[in-house]
Amino acid sequence: MKARRLPGALALLTAGAVALTGCGAAPAGAAYQAIPAAAGALAEPPSAVTAAVTAPTKKLKLGAKGKAVVWMQKRLRELGYRPGRIDGRYGGTTLAAVWAFQKVNGITPTSTIGATTWRALERPRLPKVLAANGRKTRAEVNLTSQIMTLYVNGELKLISHMSSGSGVPYCETTVWQGKEQRFCGSATTPTGTFKTTWRRDGWHKSYLGELYNPIFFNGGIAFHGALSVPLHPASHGCVRLPMNVAEELPGLLGTGVPVHVRGKFRR
Repeated sequence: MKARRLPGALALLTAGAVALTGCGAAPAGAAYQAIPAAAGALAEPPSAVTAAVTAPTKKLKLGAKGKAVVWMQKRLRELGYRPGRIDGRYGGTTLAAVWAFQKVNGITPTSTIGATTWRALERPRLPKVLAANGRKTRAEVNLTSQIMTLYVNGELKLISHMSSGSGVPYCETTVWQGKEQRFCGSATTPTGTFKTTWRRDGWHKSYLGELYNPIFFNGGIAFHGALSVPLHPASHGCVRLPMNVAEELPGLLGTGVPVHVRGKFRR
């Protein structure tokens, strides 16, 4: 079975409401803790892709089909992104990978593939390393660029578009554990160094909604798949990921792996 994950948010105390520390609740006795940022062996950043390639020049818009789309999908996957099936169809899954690539390469995210993006695909940048002295196997969450990266044994394995906590205080009333309750929070994804703890397979029901394959790393805050992963922070505090990334992540990200959360999103 595939592993599932939940969302998270920093608590805001509100009269008559339950204060939250995440999008979901850890089960009784579940352990989670912050860990030293520099724990473990030094991780060497992966070397840049140096093989010369020649990108197509055809302008692509969302919905495009054909050989140029196949080239783009193959190139994105080669660089560590997850465009979905290599099927020559430029749809929503490939778009999320395009956004991730554009953000890493300093390009304003757009669905249109033009000369700037093609040139960057020929000579791509690597994502900014957030924990240069971290363990060789670790996850990094860049709140500034809204990018999640995963390193395994010092190798950059995955780069994904994401959406973190919106930072907007909220209060929601829902039926939870058989009774109507009110939950409030600040929808914040706290920075720091944590580690992955418990997880769930498939869709997991939280008091703040449904989470796909949640992997928790800071109390009720988790990586999880979502049907909506916009370009701006929009979650209750968890790290939303495209569904295809959330499908694959449990097989790559184990328990007890450091998660470094850094930065701040500026609207």
